[in-house]
Amino acid sequence: MKKTFINLALILIGFVLYFLQANFFSWFTINGIKPNLFVIYILFIGLFGNRSMGIIYGALWGIFLDLLYGTNVGINLAGLVLIGLLAILFNKNFSKDSRITIMFMVFGTTIIFEVLVYFIKYVLYSTNIEVLNFIEILIVEVIYNILITIIIYPLIQKFGYYIENTYKGNKILTRYF
Repeated sequence: MKKTFINLALILIGFVLYFLQANFFSWFTINGIKPNLFVIYILFIGLFGNRSMGIIYGALWGIFLDLLYGTNVGINLAGLVLIGLLAILFNKNFSKDSRITIMFMVFGTTIIFEVLVYFIKYVLYSTNIEVLNFIEILIVEVIYNILITIIIYPLIQKFGYYIENTYKGNKILTRYF
């Protein structure tokens, strides 16, 4: 019952994030650049959920975003699944308690996501490479994502530990032999 509630809440949060990214943040762009909330979202799910949650949610939301944006199916899919995989690796090697660690994770995953999406679009569409324009977009988006992470970190941490306790459980031996 708790897992069903958590999954429904995560799906609802995903739709709210899509609404925020598509509508709300279009009013608050910096030089026409919006934050990518789904990078933060999939990183959060991969860090606090079980091993497959980050990959599954990354694939589902990647397909959803590809279909809604009208691009080729697979561009956001590949990027968000990679973010889910990286979140699993980060969960094993780094602490989720530090706000600075989470900021560095968001920094790295945003860069990796944007470079991967840019590379895939370059290969599929054979567009010209505009390095300076891409670097400008990347810097602004990374700063935007980090600022949003700083603001919502307490909510992420509280809900994340609830998810972690529900899915992973408390595996501490309480009985002494």
